[in-house]
Amino acid sequence: MVRRYKMKDQKRKARSEKYDKGEDFDEVEEEVAPKKLKSEGSVIVDDGISKPADDELPGIPVIPVNMNDKQPGIIFILEKASLEIAKVGKDYQLLSSDEHKNYLLKNKRDPAEYRPDIAFQAILTILDSRVNKSGRLKALYVKTLGGLLLQIKPYARMPRTYKRFAGLIVQLLQKLHITAAGKGEKLCRVIKNPVDQYLPANCRKIGFSHSSKKLVDMHNYIDTINDELNLVFVVGAMAHGKIEDTNFNDFISISEYPLSAAYCISIITNALERKWKIL
Repeated sequence: MVRRYKMKDQKRKARSEKYDKGEDFDEVEEEVAPKKLKSEGSVIVDDGISKPADDELPGIPVIPVNMNDKQPGIIFILEKASLEIAKVGKDYQLLSSDEHKNYLLKNKRDPAEYRPDIAFQAILTILDSRVNKSGRLKALYVKTLGGLLLQIKPYARMPRTYKRFAGLIVQLLQKLHITAAGKGEKLCRVIKNPVDQYLPANCRKIGFSHSSKKLVDMHNYIDTINDELNLVFVVGAMAHGKIEDTNFNDFISISEYPLSAAYCISIITNALERKWKIL
């Protein structure tokens, strides 16, 4: 038997990033081969979707939102969200410190870092805001600890309970997209990095961290910004640490005290609602 060797100048093919390459509307979905989602320090294997569980969502409902493309709006980017799935027992599950502490310790992971509930609360706060319902939220992106970039449409109605949210994320990270209920539009997708390529040219990117030396009153700060600019807010969705992106137009702190991601977002949206007189 002869062992095959690579030619001297032949280079090994680089592994490409996994993301949803389809259009927003797909009439027919073809069966695809099992996928591998790469994350830092681990590879998550998708060996196909088996029979849907009882609480599995067939699609996401669409909520009525008064989309206004002519007015400047806002974009939220949630950084370092702990959204990672793994096969625990017979099923894939969204890893969390509450439910999978023994599994995480066995695999030499720090359970304190696995807090998907933070991203869940932050996403609901953004989508439930009057800023979104008035059509001023243009986009919502979530960057995971594993390096994946998720896009959630502003008019997607996310599950109200954590258990159903976890089931949705498992489907999303396996199928790379989730469609609207009864329609073909993709409301949640895994998209290609980096996130900056999706931001409008006339935008101001603002990072938030308790570690910033620039402490501001959010209401006064918002009043000083040009009304014609789109605003991009980058908020950390992790339990500890700070956002590492340094490509900001401004990097601020809005409280003398550490705040949860959801409460930080509520301060931002309340300031915008007062500025734009959204009742």
